[in-house]
Amino acid sequence: MTLKDFSRYIQTKAKEQEELIRRRMPVIAGQMAVSHFKENFQKSGFVNGGLHRWQPAKRIGMGKGAESNRKTLTSGRNHLMSSIYYVPGDGSVKVYNPVEYAGIHNEGGQVNVHPTVTAKMKKFAWAKYYAALNGQNPNKNTTIPEDAARWRALALTKKTKLNIRYVMPKRQFIGEGSELTEKINNKLDAELEKIWNL
Repeated sequence: MTLKDFSRYIQTKAKEQEELIRRRMPVIAGQMAVSHFKENFQKSGFVNGGLHRWQPAKRIGMGKGAESNRKTLTSGRNHLMSSIYYVPGDGSVKVYNPVEYAGIHNEGGQVNVHPTVTAKMKKFAWAKYYAALNGQNPNKNTTIPEDAARWRALALTKKTKLNIRYVMPKRQFIGEGSELTEKINNKLDAELEKIWNL
């Protein structure tokens, strides 16, 4: 190989490397990230220096329906998990979830809701009240369970709108993590080795 041939070879390989870093790697990294973040849903936790398990949803193990057997942050449609996307850029990639409630699940925080009190809601509250009594016959001399008292208060409320505050626990499923970074770096090294025939 002459010096001229060697120079041409280096230029060709340098262009291939630039194409990898600016165009191909953002797509590869985006696909890897989406796959990694979807695995978090299967593991019920966030992987970063090991698995950080999510606080289980209250519905798990409650009742006999399918919802009580599903993992935390999953549903019949798995809308939150299936809405993780990536947009490759020039030497970069953005991974995001556009679902309106994704941020509160991922970061945690306070949720304020103001539902309208309906007759159906009050009927449901009475049913939950009697279920919470667990066969007790309440009278003036007995103390009713705290759970039953809350349902009775809802059933008797004169309000037309409720002000419900709920603290959503942080259940991070998307974000930077050491294992994902290592996987992407290993893939980049492998692709560079292919280019340079190392």
